[in-house]
Amino acid sequence: MKVLLTGGGTGGHITPLLAVAQKLKDLDPTIKIIYVGERGSKFASMTAGQNAFDSQYKVFAGKFRRYNGESWLKRLLDVKTNLRNFRDVFLVAIGIIESWFLLRKLKPDVILLKGGFVGVPIGLAARGSVPIITHDSDTVPGLANRLVSRWAVYHATGMPPEYYQYPKDKMKYTGVIVSDRYELVTPELMKSYRQDLQLPVDAQVLMITGGSNGAQEINKALVRFVPQLLTAMPKLQIIHQVGNRNLAVYGDFKDERLSVHGLLEYKDLHKYSGAADVIITRAGASMIAEFGIQGKACIIVPNPFLTGGHQFKNAQYLVDKKAAIVVDEKAVNANPEILKRAVEDLLKNANERQRLGQHLRDLTVVGAADSLAKLLISVGKRAGE
Repeated sequence: MKVLLTGGGTGGHITPLLAVAQKLKDLDPTIKIIYVGERGSKFASMTAGQNAFDSQYKVFAGKFRRYNGESWLKRLLDVKTNLRNFRDVFLVAIGIIESWFLLRKLKPDVILLKGGFVGVPIGLAARGSVPIITHDSDTVPGLANRLVSRWAVYHATGMPPEYYQYPKDKMKYTGVIVSDRYELVTPELMKSYRQDLQLPVDAQVLMITGGSNGAQEINKALVRFVPQLLTAMPKLQIIHQVGNRNLAVYGDFKDERLSVHGLLEYKDLHKYSGAADVIITRAGASMIAEFGIQGKACIIVPNPFLTGGHQFKNAQYLVDKKAAIVVDEKAVNANPEILKRAVEDLLKNANERQRLGQHLRDLTVVGAADSLAKLLISVGKRAGE
């Protein structure tokens, strides 16, 4: 059997595919797994050398850029964005042609579209000829999956089905895909992670991640109060994934207890989050699920500009379930002290950290990668009969 996995645009699309690929190999080592990514992707390093993929290919893909909360007038007058969108129409067309030839060559039995714009050319080229399964992690399905949804045999969902408008008989609630590396972090496991990362076992650890691209607004806020935080809390260790383009965000400021990274290696991500007492993060569903499996206390800063406002909806879901602290980016920009106080209060309150971590874990479906891998195998076998 051949299974084709595709998705991209951010690391949040790629890491779940790696988890599914590994689970497929665990279930049936004879399965041939093909990964198709975007030409020129900034995240090619995340898939390079991954043993779970038997082969990897790239096709052209285009992105439709639009930003949450923008008026139609502002969009109309944004000449640069409109020109880039116009250019990308041709990239999509080229990608569809590439994908058509690629599918004829590879002859996969089933395709998983994880989301991200690279899935559009593959999905459109495969329609009617290869079974397609989509997977959405967020409460709001992405545009790429929506564009090809009519040809999908199943829609796997990260959140409960009531959040989606897909046909009920085609939905499979699998949960958000998380690697087996992520597990409930006990005090003993936290100690082990800290030793592996050469962090003091008795430290308080704050991890900040804006995802694979970093988060410039969060970075700017942290820069304004991290020196004060380190001075006020002598046992504090800070791990900050700033994004590869933002490595100079702290300027000349250096401290041996501040560890700045562009993009943390995929194989070690679970150790960094597992070693943390508190995590500041965006509201991407994949990261939240990873931290949920680990039972981590999180401070969520939703990205206000992503299309459809899906991070706001993800964050509201967590607030409703009392599973995270959510702070508004605009408020933090105006007054970074809001985020600083949230960090200090949570680091000082072990009971609150435990409560938030437990509530977040209770919301997280364990074994999503396994469920999705079994669904892919089932559909692929039927297609091959």
